[in-house]
Amino acid sequence: MDFSRFNQAEQTQIAAMIEHKQMKDFLRLYANLVERCFNDCVNDFTSKTVSGKEEQCVNRCADKFLKHSERVGARFAELSQQMMPGMQQPPQ
Repeated sequence: MDFSRFNQAEQTQIAAMIEHKQMKDFLRLYANLVERCFNDCVNDFTSKTVSGKEEQCVNRCADKFLKHSERVGARFAELSQQMMPGMQQPPQ
């Protein structure tokens, strides 16, 4: 996106807003990962330590979740690129 039409203060404000949104998205992704893997993998609360089985489950869960998120992001980027040429038609 071209921000050259904005002055320096506006560009700084937009960059800060984008950074804030990206941080919120990352934290939401991380929270979803923790909740999902915890709910799927941790079933025994009789010990303070994580069992080997639970640890393996969490590692697989996190790996799968992150690969899925990466693939969704890549697909979203592909679709965005396909949509961009149609959106940037010059005015007639």
